[in-house]
Amino acid sequence: MFDTVVIATDGSATAERAVTAALDLAGQFDATVHALYVVDSGEVAGSPEAVREEFEQALATTGGKALTFAREAAEAEEEEDAVVTTVREGDPAKEICRYAEEIDADVIATGTRGRHGEHGYLLGSVAEGVVRRAEIPVLTVRQLEEATNGL
Repeated sequence: MFDTVVIATDGSATAERAVTAALDLAGQFDATVHALYVVDSGEVAGSPEAVREEFEQALATTGGKALTFAREAAEAEEEEDAVVTTVREGDPAKEICRYAEEIDADVIATGTRGRHGEHGYLLGSVAEGVVRRAEIPVLTVRQLEEATNGL
């Protein structure tokens, strides 16, 4: 049923839960997994010019760590070659959907709350954007209660 799974990750705890859930789903169908991190160009452009380059570097570092987590989680599940990692830049929801379409993915997995936490009140702004735009199923993985710190 699922041949290709896209995991949208931002390195947050909820995204790590989405990685775990998506790897489990992919394992059930022997699917190829694509882990995707999107550098939010709007965040970069909106940052003060004096720190913009450092901020972009910090986001890229976060992306590298998020993708490493996905690769290592797959290796722990003995799926070493099953994760393709990609970094894109742009509007995260648009880029996630665009990437999924480009690779003809069957499902997108994403956490419901990421680095922006309380800014996405119900679903999370990126997750909501993906759910609204995607033409394929979207698996949203909820943040654990104890990780919310009362939010």
